[in-house]
Amino acid sequence: MTHSILFVTGTRADFGKLEPLAVAVRDAGFTVSFFVTGMHMMARYGLTKLEVQRMQGVAVHEYLNQRPGDPQDMVLAKTVMGFSDFITETKPDLIITHGDRVEALACTLVAATNYIRSGHIEGGEVSGTIDEIFRHCNTKLATAHFVSSDSAARRVMALGEPAAAVHVIGSPELDFHSQPSGVTLDEVRARYGITFQDYGIAVFHPVTSEQATMGAQARDLYGALVDSGRNFVLIAPNNDPGSEDIFKVINALPKDRFRLIPSMRFAHFSELMKNAACMVGNSSAGVREAPFLGIPSLDIGTRQHNRADAPSITFADAADSAKIAGFLAQNWGKSHPRHEGFGSGSSAERFVAVLKDAGFWARGLQKEFQDNG
Repeated sequence: MTHSILFVTGTRADFGKLEPLAVAVRDAGFTVSFFVTGMHMMARYGLTKLEVQRMQGVAVHEYLNQRPGDPQDMVLAKTVMGFSDFITETKPDLIITHGDRVEALACTLVAATNYIRSGHIEGGEVSGTIDEIFRHCNTKLATAHFVSSDSAARRVMALGEPAAAVHVIGSPELDFHSQPSGVTLDEVRARYGITFQDYGIAVFHPVTSEQATMGAQARDLYGALVDSGRNFVLIAPNNDPGSEDIFKVINALPKDRFRLIPSMRFAHFSELMKNAACMVGNSSAGVREAPFLGIPSLDIGTRQHNRADAPSITFADAADSAKIAGFLAQNWGKSHPRHEGFGSGSSAERFVAVLKDAGFWARGLQKEFQDNG
């Protein structure tokens, strides 16, 4: 019997992590489909649903779960309703969600209430915002856990999950970054209108629990980047509450030194990162991919609090202009040894091995709290 696996993706970021896993299980003979929702469906963010549609040999279902400005609880409710209807019709054997977004929480909740087996990617990690709450909720709802590190595995078990349900596979997007991107930097520059030869990458997302101060934080951070005299490629912030205040700051930046891109194809983003002088902001890419690629990164604020401690990462508050300036002066273009705290680029292989094990499918769906400590 061929098992059917449904991947849930709501953002360009989580698709970059799910794609290597989906390709691997597709090639291993599983039936693969995607439920595409969230930012993927919004023109402002580049209609990244098109990236999912380019995948060969998978079915794609699209669902518009929000309008601009919808609060997160409304997005949660809409996603629950749409996903519930969808799985009632399709009846997948396994639902795969990722991380800490509200779409993932909605779909993992639907899987649990309908007694459908689910796997959660990159649980057990810590950060400084409501995202961490969503992530740990997904852990308690999911039946299997595919985590990025031994420390994440320990946290998942501390939440009462049995060791047999926890699988350390590493961070899946590193599979892609560990290989040639397939495009040249000149091709990236041409496609996205990047005129700089020497550049950093800046990605600054809103923190939902700090919505009232996001505009001020963005002004402080981008003001320091302006003062540095350096060139930056900016990736647009996600659509969480507070993004409008960040966009107002970004739209006022000098266009000759700051190139704003709504979203990028993953191969092109990988090549862009590999050639960047540094990475600045609060994206997980700065504390995960950048250290893996040996790129110095400056992590701003609380969004990735306590998530990583690689030697190539510097931490600062958005208002600490002196520390930001010091980082850019001392680390611009510096190279670091590859950091493999989140894996070595073999996540998909490990993921497939778990799904090929008959014992994975034989485990019961009734969860019991395991007192591991």
